[in-house]
Amino acid sequence: MKFLLAEDDFGSRRLLQVLLSPYGTCDVVMDGAEAVEAFRLAWEENRPYNAVFLDIMMPNLDGQQALRQIREVEAELGIAGNSEVKVVMTTALEDPKNVVEAFYQGGATSYLVKPIDKDKLRTELERLDLIEQN
Repeated sequence: MKFLLAEDDFGSRRLLQVLLSPYGTCDVVMDGAEAVEAFRLAWEENRPYNAVFLDIMMPNLDGQQALRQIREVEAELGIAGNSEVKVVMTTALEDPKNVVEAFYQGGATSYLVKPIDKDKLRTELERLDLIEQN
């Protein structure tokens, strides 16, 4: 399993990296622009990510904008449907506007509200068929 984690807050970034590490490798970037670039490079190297975790509130390019650009990269590459990467939006914001924008306008696969704990993350990885269920 290969994950991409875009998070500008060091503590949140480190925690999610530690929580994901038992399930695969995790590349870490600090903003949405770096996430889009890492996503594109992974495809160019024929080593795409299984899942991308995007914080909504980031500098330069926020998670919502990064999500739209990742979906644009997939469209350019002819990737659609079940072949699209699973994108999990992470945020401390639990408001309907962000949920609607992430799912219906951006094409997010999932949405996790911080603080993210081990059990919550494992349940979501199982639900997305990224790991086997217990």
